[in-house]
Amino acid sequence: MQTVDVLVVGAGLAGLHTARLLARQRLKVMVVDRRRSLSTGIRTTGIFVRRTLDDFDLPDHLLGPGVRDVLLYPPSRRAPIRLASDRDEYRVADMAAVYEHARRAAESAGARVLLGVRYVDASMGVVRFAGAGPVTARFVVGADGARSRVARDLGLDVNRRFLVGSELVHPIASGTTTPAFHCVLDPRVAPGYLGWVIDDGRHAHVGVAGYPEAMRTGIRHLLDAFAADAPGRAAPAGQVERRGGPIPVGGVLRRLACPAGLLVGDAAGAVSPLTAGGLDPCLRMSELAAAVAAGYLRTGDRRVLSRYDGDALRRRFRGRLLLRRVFAGIRSPAAAEAAVTVLRGRAGRALAARILFGDGSFPDVGPRPADPPIDRPCR
Repeated sequence: MQTVDVLVVGAGLAGLHTARLLARQRLKVMVVDRRRSLSTGIRTTGIFVRRTLDDFDLPDHLLGPGVRDVLLYPPSRRAPIRLASDRDEYRVADMAAVYEHARRAAESAGARVLLGVRYVDASMGVVRFAGAGPVTARFVVGADGARSRVARDLGLDVNRRFLVGSELVHPIASGTTTPAFHCVLDPRVAPGYLGWVIDDGRHAHVGVAGYPEAMRTGIRHLLDAFAADAPGRAAPAGQVERRGGPIPVGGVLRRLACPAGLLVGDAAGAVSPLTAGGLDPCLRMSELAAAVAAGYLRTGDRRVLSRYDGDALRRRFRGRLLLRRVFAGIRSPAAAEAAVTVLRGRAGRALAARILFGDGSFPDVGPRPADPPIDRPCR
């Protein structure tokens, strides 16, 4: 039976970033993912916000052109509110290539990444898989998505409040669009959230998300209806791909760590409860998680784990959680039209710009970079 210091379950951005940082600490790290290819099962649009682009070293050639304009539409689709920034606020990534880049970075740091290996369960330090033999792990990192099985096995908190999202992704003819982020507030197609259109210069992303219990006709039907006349959508120039999955919006979970392991990414609820953005939170929390895990494994002091405190983070989300409840309550076209009317005023536009262009979507969670390397060889 193999023995590792850290077993990371899930080869998404959170899992691979955490694995790279831990491997740089000279820990023996293994990553497993049930997917046979990182280009399949993608569940994110891949929108990186300015704060992430400023703070993290993302490969520029994998990012589309900068987006500075956001257009907010009422259900009628008439007279959208245009918000313009003097900086690039968003860039859309080729997420399949980003995942592969993150995989190579993790492996270069010393982590071993195994695909086509499905996590089954973990108990008393022994982790079992379908597709590979069991592994003994000193510590397990759950990066296995919004409905994390690792969280349940470790006795940690689990997500209970979700949106469900789905989008169409297809190539577009070069030079046919002007970069812009089109957002439609229409509870008939996206109850409690938005419909959106954005492109990365090569592909268009057309999607909807909302509370599943309010989607009476099903998300697939709602997405097709929205895409038929979605504002800003360019005509497909090739095959259309469907993506989708659950989006936790209950805020960061309270109990994130125990002596057997911890949670990162969607498994930790590391998603902005208001905007439902998860890429910036997953990178920030992964850095804290790696520092905490390395410190705990180096010292054996359980008090180190208290630095990864979900309760402390939740206290910084009170305003966003309140606005999430307000957003969730917009369930009729008339209410949505009224909400957009409010946003047309000076105060409303300032609030919208603060949400869409501000630096506070997800707070800083800890010092960067991670702790210095452990001075011992790999086993």
